[in-house]
Amino acid sequence: MDKRPIGIFDSGLGGLTVLKAIKKIMPNEDIIYFGDSKRTPYGSKSKETIINYSIQDVKFLLSKNVKAIIIACNTVSSNAIKQLKEKTDIPIIEVIKPGAYISTTITKKKKIGVIATKATINSKAYEYAINKIDKDITVYSKSCPLLVPLVEEGKSWWNNTITKEIIKYYLESLVNEEIDTLVLGCTHYPLLQDAINEVVENKITLINSAGEVAKEALTVLKNLKLLNTSGKGSLKLYTSDRISKFYPLAKDILEDNTIKVDKINIEEY
Repeated sequence: MDKRPIGIFDSGLGGLTVLKAIKKIMPNEDIIYFGDSKRTPYGSKSKETIINYSIQDVKFLLSKNVKAIIIACNTVSSNAIKQLKEKTDIPIIEVIKPGAYISTTITKKKKIGVIATKATINSKAYEYAINKIDKDITVYSKSCPLLVPLVEEGKSWWNNTITKEIIKYYLESLVNEEIDTLVLGCTHYPLLQDAINEVVENKITLINSAGEVAKEALTVLKNLKLLNTSGKGSLKLYTSDRISKFYPLAKDILEDNTIKVDKINIEEY
């Protein structure tokens, strides 16, 4: 048994969807979460910048003596996983493969859509992961650069008319290809799930990989004998931007009024 905390990071609020799934499946674990809201979105940045930012994020979590790190960000998972694994010997779990795998088990038409940030789409990480499992599946990808800023703007934007019109614009080409499965290839996007379902009239199965990532993390920790199996896990949240903006949205996403958030200067790491 290992009582050290699990570290989770994202460019902002989106990774809290993964955190919520982790807490549900591993309630004994202490968790430290960092959301880099000051520098979000990562998906519009260069690969070099994404790597540099994510190395700082990992260094911060390592300073907290974490036993494992979950990259709750598709952009980082698809652009910096190799560099991050070179920085530490502790397990690092990414979000691409779990989401890709579950999508291949659900599609009937073998037509899968992927929406994500520009950096994730340009990496072709989902395409490679899905076709490695089933080469007969056709993957249709679409970058949606406006969706992360909309999520970070606040809850009132998650299901309003403007957001739904933007989603409709982005998804039009994928719907025309008659996809039957849509991977939400950014951890922010599950917060727009109601709006997306409305746009596609519930005719396409949406893949939120958070639950699959949690299962993967559980398997990795169990195999390495790193699980904490006693007590109630604690949660500590950190942001690089205003607590007054991060806290209310985090509280709503996690459905927890007891959370505490601290601000850090991530550029010191």
